[in-house]
Amino acid sequence: MYPMRFLRPLGAATIAAALLAGAVAAAAQEIVLGQVGPFTVIPVPDALEINQGIKAYVKEANKTGIRGRQISFFEADDRYSADGFVEQFGKALQKRPIALLSPIGSNALKRMLDDKLLDDAPVIVINAIPGAESFRTPGHPKLFHIRAGDKQQIEKIITHTRTLGMTKLAVLYQSLQIGTSGWAMAQEAVRQTGGLDLKGVMSAPEPAPLAAAAKQVGTLETQGVLVIGAPRFMADGVAALRKAGVTQSIFVLSYVPPGLIVKLAGVAGARGVGISQTYPNPNGRALPLARDFQAAMKAAFPQITEYTPFQLEGYLSARTVGEALKRDKEAVPTAAGLGATLRAMGEIDFGGYRVDFSKGNEGSRFVDIGVIGIDGRLRY
Repeated sequence: MYPMRFLRPLGAATIAAALLAGAVAAAAQEIVLGQVGPFTVIPVPDALEINQGIKAYVKEANKTGIRGRQISFFEADDRYSADGFVEQFGKALQKRPIALLSPIGSNALKRMLDDKLLDDAPVIVINAIPGAESFRTPGHPKLFHIRAGDKQQIEKIITHTRTLGMTKLAVLYQSLQIGTSGWAMAQEAVRQTGGLDLKGVMSAPEPAPLAAAAKQVGTLETQGVLVIGAPRFMADGVAALRKAGVTQSIFVLSYVPPGLIVKLAGVAGARGVGISQTYPNPNGRALPLARDFQAAMKAAFPQITEYTPFQLEGYLSARTVGEALKRDKEAVPTAAGLGATLRAMGEIDFGGYRVDFSKGNEGSRFVDIGVIGIDGRLRY
């Protein structure tokens, strides 16, 4: 022990330096994850619900930590624009995340790939919405998809219509890439399955052309209608079809919240609409995954009593990262190490939902179909 005469009061600069060093050391022990998404402008709550699911997992994981480290999570609003995404992506990298979770929007994802933002960035992206085939083939080595893609959803719906005995199906699709590519996928699915007469009607999203397109669909005398496009287009499409007197079965892809269809088409108009689902029932009790998810949500958001597929999607996106980090052999986790571990760890069963990146960057092909009931709620 030093004699008292050698001890000197610490100066303010010394104390500040010590505190900074401690903060840097603490930050170095954290695992940083982020979400860049459309928290404003977009007319559906997808990004917010994804965010809630991520936070539920982070809160749960931080009770014990992952290999002695806490998870630090941040979000950034890209305002539902490609330019906004590029701007926020650059700012996000300054926080040194090893992964960004569930970006949303065709324009944002296309810009990310076209501008090669991932090529040199020390980060990987887990999950992406929508699941357009153009983001998967060829995709990017640093972009890992949790949800089944549009191709799998459309194939499931086509197969389902054949199971119901349908022989004639119409496709109302949006005059954008998400719609035209979906129409092409539907045609290919019918070529594979056979036995279905398929007719397509393209429409712009504005009310007048959509109303005209809905009337045209009504003249085709088909037994069902598949609507493909952006979430709002699909919901508006259902409302327009019902207004045009189309009473046949209607199907849409997973991006449409049931509540939006009910709001636009009314409970009577929404009844019987089938929505493809890329995750199990978030409010079910049969699967261990559902019980784990609900417990995490209850702890993080006790005011929420009914859960959405997007909340489950956020939870699973974060949990997939967590499971990979538990298996990562690196002393300090990195994006490269995380990506390698995702591919090496094989199939992970989360209790009723499996993810496997050993054969490529598409982790799941799970698709179910839920139907809106007489009470306006989705039934699985």
